Amino acid sequence: MPVYNASKTLAQAVESVYAQQVPVEMYLIDDGSTDDPKGVLAPYLDLPDFHFLQNETNMGVAKTRMRGVEEAKTKYIAFLDADDWWEEGKLQEQLAAMEESGATLSSTGRELMRPDGSSMGRTIAIPEKIDEKTILRSNYLNCSGVMVTRSAMLAFPMQYDDSHEDYISWINMIKAYGPALGINKPYLKYRLSDKSKSGSKLHSAAMNYKVYRYCGYGVLKSLLLNLSYMWNGVRKYYFK
Repeated sequence: MPVYNASKTLAQAVESVYAQQVPVEMYLIDDGSTDDPKGVLAPYLDLPDFHFLQNETNMGVAKTRMRGVEEAKTKYIAFLDADDWWEEGKLQEQLAAMEESGATLSSTGRELMRPDGSSMGRTIAIPEKIDEKTILRSNYLNCSGVMVTRSAMLAFPMQYDDSHEDYISWINMIKAYGPALGINKPYLKYRLSDKSKSGSKLHSAAMNYKVYRYCGYGVLKSLLLNLSYMWNGVRKYYFK
């Protein structure tokens, strides 16, 4: 869990991790917050499975997440942003599905939440199978819903903070290891905010174009893929 000035939502996110029905090792990395996250985390600091790390300087979300991956020793990694939270049962169902199938990567559906944590009454579905063609059309794998093997995460690390760093990793993993699994239940409670890295739609589109270029696609194909992505984004968020 990367953290940057998220003290108002941090406790809810952490509690949702400990409400899961599987053993967890939690790595929370503060990326230069000025709102005292350590004070919020005081009840957890002495727990043996809770690891609080602080970056010496602000590193950005991609490097911060990867620091957690490098510190972890578990077979699987699950990401959660500090303003989102999980329903009970998320990790248990993902873990069982991945162990049974041998999949490298999985994610769940999500429910859209307002900044105050109330539901918007909208859920975003996820296909049961996300192959290369599907993931290029739309990033169904929201980072806070993802579970992935640590080995794959180290092979395809998040980088490029000027783009959607997680999307690049998912595309490359699916190309290398095969389709991701989708669990079409809204286990992830996803808080929308205009202040997020991709809050501006035009800025997000520009970042998304860079995704395809970083993944090795040519200019024309990247433009076409980006148009398809934008259309699917409109359908996903504004049409039931």
